[in-house]
Amino acid sequence: MKLRSLFASLALWAGFSVGNLLAAPAATVVGIAVGSPDHTTLVAAVKAAGLVETLSGKGPFTVFAPTNAAFAKLPAGTVESLLKPENKAKLVAVLTYHVVPGKVMAKDVKSGKVKTVNGKEATLMAGHGSVMIDGATVVAADLVAGNGVVHVIDTVILP
Repeated sequence: MKLRSLFASLALWAGFSVGNLLAAPAATVVGIAVGSPDHTTLVAAVKAAGLVETLSGKGPFTVFAPTNAAFAKLPAGTVESLLKPENKAKLVAVLTYHVVPGKVMAKDVKSGKVKTVNGKEATLMAGHGSVMIDGATVVAADLVAGNGVVHVIDTVILP
């Protein structure tokens, strides 16, 4: 019964009926994060950086989304500092480093360098049923949205 109410909650948030929720992708990559209790820090950061509209746009985007636990691994005070208005440019740089243009499913990831929306290159590693980006492990893959895909990672990656 808990799973049904989770789907119903997601359906209300995403604007879908429960009947077509499984058939239709989530509205946006931002929507996937907003609907996840494990990504409240990421959502706060995306809002503070002014990236909600951009990441809700047409895309497609591949987002490597760090969990709250991933943000908690950063040195004490780092998140709070990044969320300050005077550090917006630095926050944008960090967040856009987690985004790759296009829609890349986990099975299609090839090891090597990939250019991020930030403009810098990140290193992807694929093999043995796992995907990593700059040392962060994808712990949940292929969360499909209408404008791309989200891969959940266990570590915040830094440009």
